[in-house]
Amino acid sequence: MQALRIWPSHGGSLVVPHLNFELGSSCFASSKPRSRKKWNLVESRGDSFFLLSSYSRFCRSGTCRNLNCSLRSGFLCWYSKLKIVLFFEPKKGSSSGLIASAWALEQQEIENELKREESHSRDDDNGNEDKSEEEVELEESTRVDVRALAYSLRLAKTADDVEKVLKHVDDLPLQVHSSMISGFGRDKYMDAAMALVEWLKRKKESGSGVGPNLFIYNSLLGAVKHSKQFGEMEKILEDMTKEGIIPNIVTYNVLMAIYLEQGDAKKALNVLEEIQEKGFSPSPVSYSTALLAYRRMEDGNGALKFFVELRKEYAKGDIGKNSNENWECEFVKLEKFTVRICQQVMRRWLVKDENLSTNVLKLLRDMDNAGLKLSREDYERLIWACTREEHYVVAKELYSRIREIHSEISLSVCNHLIWLMGKAKKWWAALEIYEDLLDKGPNPNNMSYELVVSHFNILLTAARKRGIWRWGVRLLNKMEEKGLKPGSREWNAVLVACSKASETTAAVQIFRRMVEQGEKPTIISYGALLSALEKGKLYEEALRVWDHMIKVGVKPNLYAYTIMASIFTGKGNFKMVDAVFQEMASSGIEPTVVTYNAIISGCARNGMSSAAYDWFHRVKVQNISPNEITYEMLIEALAKDGKPRLAYELYLRAHNEGLNLSSKAYDAVVQSSQVYGATTDLSVLGPRPPDRKKKVQIRKTLTEFCNLADVPRRTKPFDRKEIDIPQKGGNQ
Repeated sequence: MQALRIWPSHGGSLVVPHLNFELGSSCFASSKPRSRKKWNLVESRGDSFFLLSSYSRFCRSGTCRNLNCSLRSGFLCWYSKLKIVLFFEPKKGSSSGLIASAWALEQQEIENELKREESHSRDDDNGNEDKSEEEVELEESTRVDVRALAYSLRLAKTADDVEKVLKHVDDLPLQVHSSMISGFGRDKYMDAAMALVEWLKRKKESGSGVGPNLFIYNSLLGAVKHSKQFGEMEKILEDMTKEGIIPNIVTYNVLMAIYLEQGDAKKALNVLEEIQEKGFSPSPVSYSTALLAYRRMEDGNGALKFFVELRKEYAKGDIGKNSNENWECEFVKLEKFTVRICQQVMRRWLVKDENLSTNVLKLLRDMDNAGLKLSREDYERLIWACTREEHYVVAKELYSRIREIHSEISLSVCNHLIWLMGKAKKWWAALEIYEDLLDKGPNPNNMSYELVVSHFNILLTAARKRGIWRWGVRLLNKMEEKGLKPGSREWNAVLVACSKASETTAAVQIFRRMVEQGEKPTIISYGALLSALEKGKLYEEALRVWDHMIKVGVKPNLYAYTIMASIFTGKGNFKMVDAVFQEMASSGIEPTVVTYNAIISGCARNGMSSAAYDWFHRVKVQNISPNEITYEMLIEALAKDGKPRLAYELYLRAHNEGLNLSSKAYDAVVQSSQVYGATTDLSVLGPRPPDRKKKVQIRKTLTEFCNLADVPRRTKPFDRKEIDIPQKGGNQ
């Protein structure tokens, strides 16, 4: 029987068998039904060849009827006495001599290939070199619609069902059966695949056909994989043993894939060991499946170790010795696949509930040692997987690698990093990333701006709560240096920090700078400034600020009124204190215990215990319940002013009201009674209250704040000029 072959061609030529063409016969090519183009036939010298100049489709009427050939780039060979060579028609502008040149270069190679293939063909045909034209016509005209045939068999359950469909169908090549079995697996018709194989075995037993071979069984195992009918695997393997069919490397590769589908990656790796034990040479598919097994086990270190060992064997020449595979190309694919698996495993580690950051960093280092590099896109995908606070170490490492190795980075990735660093309370690291955007690119967008400003606010809030006014000033300067315009919230945070630290001068300078920068002060701004002036006993300056606040239309709140009451108390002007209360009432603002405590505290600081006692009674009249601060400040004022008996009675009253006074108030009563000889029963006071934990003092140094906010410690001493002018030209 003659064979139909396709050979790769270097010259774009096709070889067609003896078709009884005659010069000048009706032979034409057609690309569309509407147009036909005649072939140009030229007889060659030497062997009987004809050159046809056209493209890829031809038909001929005559002895060989209905013969249609779709010709692509390659050799189409049918061995006989007369040969025809077809060259594709060159594009416009090409020289017609290219065809002749291509033919001249390949003529010898074609002749050699023809001789070899003819020899093989004779062996396959049992020495029958020629074949009648009637047999050719029969073979060419017999067409099988495999898809339709498979569709008619899809519901078959037994060999009898298959027989009903195929009993009137001529014998089909095993390749057709193999294709149908593979299709059944993909479409989840495993019963039909099994029934077809049983039918083939029955045909073999009856002597009317060829039974299933190795390729059929490999296709059947592939169907098991696709249909996930894993219970059929052992039955198929037993059947292969019974039929005397020896597995090949493809069989083992399919078994590895089946175990992976079952979720048993270790068994898949055991199959690879079995391949080598039985003397087979694993194929690239074997190794890639093994790498995939490590991926399923989420063992990136195992995949990397496996590849490193594989690379050593490849370098020694132990792999691919007797293989037709292009191992140079295949090994590059395996290397890329290993990198991809390691990247995927690291992403899986990062999305797990447990913290596997250490594992990720170790695998990155091991990949470096193995010479495997991730791409920028791989690094960025890993950064996106970093979403928890503990991931900041990994994210920072990945970011550093991108900046060091690659020239570009995605802006969205940088924004994600800024967000993550803030979530991990690594605000300074977030600010450094923003600085990189300004210095190295890409240019930050609104999201970048909003994120970094929010981090500045967090730092400024920390500085405000702890009175770290110097860091507040430096943060404001840093914002302006990086093109970020501080808003009222940022300015107010620094003003409050200055007020808490009793830094009156700094508060005044920051307030002035805020106005000069075009930011309109709010009631919080004025309140912080008034508080700083009150603590510095700059009462006249505070009154001028108050007048200016009223003039510009800023309405006072309870806090501002409380500060003004404290200021007038410090001046001893209780008439103005009453005026403040009247203005509060007209504004609909009710004083609270905090307001009265401010007045009583002012009296106590200035040695006016009688006035403090009078305001204490006003608290009672207003049905406002005094708190621990009210009693403690009043008791301390009375004790210092030589009124131990009154201080003693107030301590007992507070105790009876269920208030827990501090040990400081207790000590003031005891010491005053002893100094002034008051006849009081100190045992009635009860045991001395335990000392309260001292509140964190307003820090004059930056060390604790640096630890809290994860900002670098500054060795450079604070220069008060920084309050007025932001530092220029460089990072601080």
